[in-house]
Amino acid sequence: MHIDASHHGGNIQLFGVRDDTHLLKIRWDSRGQFRQWFSFRTTGSPGEVQRFSIVNASRCSYPKAWENYRVVASHDREHWFRVTTSYDGQALHFEHAPTAAVTWYAYFAPFDEHQHAQLLADACKHEGVQAEVVATTPDGRPVDLLKIGRYDEPSAPVLWVIARQHPGETMAEHWMQGFLDALLDDDHETSRMLRTEAAIYVVPNMNPDGSARGNLRTNANGVNLNREWSHPTEHDSPEVHGVRARMLSTGCHVFLDVHGDEELPYVFLSAAEGVPSFDDRLGHLQKVFSDAYLQASPDFQDVHGYKKDAPGQANLSIASNWAAEHFRTLAVTLEMPFSDNANAPDAEVGWSPARCRELGAAAINPLLAALKAVNEG
Repeated sequence: MHIDASHHGGNIQLFGVRDDTHLLKIRWDSRGQFRQWFSFRTTGSPGEVQRFSIVNASRCSYPKAWENYRVVASHDREHWFRVTTSYDGQALHFEHAPTAAVTWYAYFAPFDEHQHAQLLADACKHEGVQAEVVATTPDGRPVDLLKIGRYDEPSAPVLWVIARQHPGETMAEHWMQGFLDALLDDDHETSRMLRTEAAIYVVPNMNPDGSARGNLRTNANGVNLNREWSHPTEHDSPEVHGVRARMLSTGCHVFLDVHGDEELPYVFLSAAEGVPSFDDRLGHLQKVFSDAYLQASPDFQDVHGYKKDAPGQANLSIASNWAAEHFRTLAVTLEMPFSDNANAPDAEVGWSPARCRELGAAAINPLLAALKAVNEG
């Protein structure tokens, strides 16, 4: 059997075989701050059991995430399913008998450069959608921005949606695909209304370099982009520097940042209760958005999530906190699981690209409700 991780987003190192088990290591992100994401392919004989051990699993950034986790696999890179996996506190073990000669394994279903290119091409087929490059990454890649709706009208309310600041959280761009498909569906009445009423700015992938390099959380410079929003620089974090400058030029009435969480098996919001300017108005806007998402998606919930920041103690270098404080408006982070949604588990696929897309499509009503609440004061 041959193991390869040279593809876009690939990350694994083979350093030996013991008792028919391939011993693997996940390599560090750029500059060595984080490691957890893996993606690789095998070529071998169909029907033969393939056994693997990721021996440095306990030394990854989020070892607790391996508990009750199952690796995803695919033969066609379209349908991803879960395979038998166990964690002994040191190594992550998994095995699978492929039905095809080439098999792909990953931490979560990848979203590669070809899928990103197709997402952009599909969006730009629609009348009134424009694209621009809002920044250039350290490796020379474009950070793509889609402009939809009333972006040429300065008086229009402004919605910003960004995803994949952390490149290993590929579920965020799967979510974005579902969101854009729904937003640009002319047969979707609420989508037409949202496009008619707002200027919508969408960044499907904030971190193209990290995505290509197989990083979990950082860009090519080893910088965690979601800790740069209070002080981005063109050298260290040009991705945030460019998007933030564009936001300052357009203004922002609603901001949504889409992520994945390694440890919590739920879909939830991380809100801005700890920013200095948080008040009853911002609390009301958050509740409007959350309540509408509860109605729109059976996967969304508001019971489990992060501990709320104490008043005035929010980290303003985090995107949603910075946006909430700077624009004095609704700004939230949406989190999704890597393994499964504990409230609605799926034995075959767990949390999947299809469920990400459904959750993205379900965001249309909550975003429209939030914009209306903002306009009402």
